[in-house]
Amino acid sequence: MPEPKPSADEDVHSGDLTDGQVDAAVTAFSLLADATRVRILWALRDADLDVASLAEVAGCRPTVASQHLAKLRLAAMVTGTRDGRRIVYSLNGSHMRTLLTEALFHADHQVR
Repeated sequence: MPEPKPSADEDVHSGDLTDGQVDAAVTAFSLLADATRVRILWALRDADLDVASLAEVAGCRPTVASQHLAKLRLAAMVTGTRDGRRIVYSLNGSHMRTLLTEALFHADHQVR
């Protein structure tokens, strides 16, 4: 029985990669190589949160969380929306949630 053909979404990245795609993937993976950023991103998978809340979850000062969020924003991994005097952050798209889930699923297998 032949294997099913990948869907259009799965097939988008088949074949040769461009330098831009590789550079963007390397940037994303390098940003995930920090425990504070992983904790921040994990917290954002279920809720939109402000800097103070994310700092508490990540176990750091708000200024440190803000610096990490700036890097994540530049890499388009999170977005920020102004709500009065504060900015509320969210993951940028469902693909970030999937990437985090898969990374932590893999980590869970390594730890067990």
